[in-house]
Amino acid sequence: MSRIGKKPVPVGKAKVSINGQKVNVEGPKGKLELNVHPSIKVELSGSEVAVARPDDQRQSKALHGLTRALLANMIEGVTNGYKITLELRGVGYKADMKGKNLVLSVGFANQVAVSIPSGVAVKVDPGQGEITNKIVVEGPDKQAVGNFAAEVRKIRKPEPYKGKGIRYEGEAVKIKPGKAFAGAGAK
Repeated sequence: MSRIGKKPVPVGKAKVSINGQKVNVEGPKGKLELNVHPSIKVELSGSEVAVARPDDQRQSKALHGLTRALLANMIEGVTNGYKITLELRGVGYKADMKGKNLVLSVGFANQVAVSIPSGVAVKVDPGQGEITNKIVVEGPDKQAVGNFAAEVRKIRKPEPYKGKGIRYEGEAVKIKPGKAFAGAGAK
């Protein structure tokens, strides 16, 4: 058996309804829906959701653990939600909200506007010191929150010489020594 797949998922405060191969999860933070692979069976027993597979083939084993993990992430998302914080570092780097768009000034000639997908909430907080802004991405869907945060970070990744750019909160960026350091040892 899959070690992850055989563990039942506690429901907690969420409401889970199973209709054939469609699983709906509803909680205080929102609603999510998952279409389960036809070979995998999902059953609700009391306050736990169990996932079962028909055989021990490689694909069945993989889908077993995957389905269980997706259901656990959905239940966690609708009860507590997911949150990713991004930091902007650099002189003149800033972020603003304009309607349904996140507008970034990150060293390019023009501002970059990123449309915010549905199901994801974005807040911009002013930072202190060298962190000019913090962008907080929240939502019940782990995949949507992570995708949007990665998309924003990709606009201006942290560069390795001064560390300027958009990075995850707490991300360590390895700073390389510049040309001046390389020439100092040659004398």
